[in-house]
Amino acid sequence: MSIFLNFIIFVFGLTISSFLNCVIYRLEKNESFLWGRSYCPHCKHILSWWDLIPVFSFLVLGGKCRYCHQKISYQYPLVEMTTGFLFVLIFQLTVSNQQLTISGLANLLYLFIASCLLLIIFVYDLKYYLIPDKVVYPGIVIAIIYQILANWSLFSIVNLGLAILPAFILLAIILFSHGAWMGLGDFKLAILMGLFLGWPNILFALFSAFFLGAIIGAVLIILKKKGLKSEIPFGPFLVTGTFLALFWGEKVINWYLGFLF
Repeated sequence: MSIFLNFIIFVFGLTISSFLNCVIYRLEKNESFLWGRSYCPHCKHILSWWDLIPVFSFLVLGGKCRYCHQKISYQYPLVEMTTGFLFVLIFQLTVSNQQLTISGLANLLYLFIASCLLLIIFVYDLKYYLIPDKVVYPGIVIAIIYQILANWSLFSIVNLGLAILPAFILLAIILFSHGAWMGLGDFKLAILMGLFLGWPNILFALFSAFFLGAIIGAVLIILKKKGLKSEIPFGPFLVTGTFLALFWGEKVINWYLGFLF
């Protein structure tokens, strides 16, 4: 595959990531992310286009605002780089699985949109301990519409039904713990994951999320960063599990089944 083409996809991901950072910031402020120019969160100075070049502006400015010299959060370049690399991985996955026909391009666009929504959820829940309905609900609607238009069949309906069922395991945990262990946002996100991944990849995604959550939680307790009763957002683990399942879930499941049988 052309290195130049991968570079174009990477730059496209960087460009989109600037909008994702804007959404993350303005959602918490309850501001419109469709209108209004970008500004420094510290001094509120309107930013010029050369202040908003993904990654490059952060490096040139030394991680500080040009106007007030306050530090810029590392969230911005990290989200930008992650989006760029994710777009390249998704592009490679799509090209390897199918030719870039109209349906292939539609699938690629769908995966790009879904990955953007998941990245927003990852960062937002990590920062604010909340999975925003304004992101999850549109994601669920988009996933349902795409699955209906692209894969409408009795098999796909059964597959989606099975894929949504594991989300109710999370709902049972929420009800049993009265919301102490996880929130309804995690349940809604699990439904989105099921619609996005299908069966049986959703199982691998949830297993990965719980496994990673247990490992990270144990490490934080050992390092005394968290206590046994400390709150740890589960959304980032669910999103990470989703991406692991998207790229490697089928291979791992096939390997596991082959190992068993």
